[in-house]
Amino acid sequence: MTVRRAAGAVAGTAVVLCLVAAVAVTTLGVRVDGTSMAPTLRAGDRVLVAPGSAGRARRFDVVLLRVEGKDALLVKRVIGLPGDRVAIVSTPEEPFQVLLQERGRGPVRRVVAPTWAAQARRTGACCGPEGNRSGRAELRTVPEGSFFYLGDNPDLSDDSRAYGWGEIARIEGRVGARAFPLSAPWGIGNRPALEGYQGPGP
Repeated sequence: MTVRRAAGAVAGTAVVLCLVAAVAVTTLGVRVDGTSMAPTLRAGDRVLVAPGSAGRARRFDVVLLRVEGKDALLVKRVIGLPGDRVAIVSTPEEPFQVLLQERGRGPVRRVVAPTWAAQARRTGACCGPEGNRSGRAELRTVPEGSFFYLGDNPDLSDDSRAYGWGEIARIEGRVGARAFPLSAPWGIGNRPALEGYQGPGP
């Protein structure tokens, strides 16, 4: 009887903890809408924000951002930081090549993300003076207090190409983990990398 009671108490505690966790995910988690970050994050996913990360930008992190004049909370990936120079070069063979010169010095390198290669089909150039899409590719310096951001699904993402530079002060936090669905990996994944670039210059 004692063993049964102990087992019942453990099971009851586990159920309560699961319920508490479910409530926490529902109330504290942010629900992802749309497909701009697919397949990294899909519509209906719930993500948790890392504590103390508001107002901070780190290269290649996924952040929650509010854009001036737009009510929706955006979920995007940080690409360029203040002082970096960024551009997007399009060719018929590769319509979406994101270029980055860190801190405005040294070699111009290519930002490589597996999700972009699999999904980018539309051509387009960047950047204009405000960090948005332009008629031709040109390296632009990210201003102080700002950052350049993109979606992991570039053909279906409204990001810096549409809204211009993001304001670091308007970042509400870094996406620290995916809490739902339970079958999905806990981490975010699909983090881009930098590689050498020998293609056409902006």
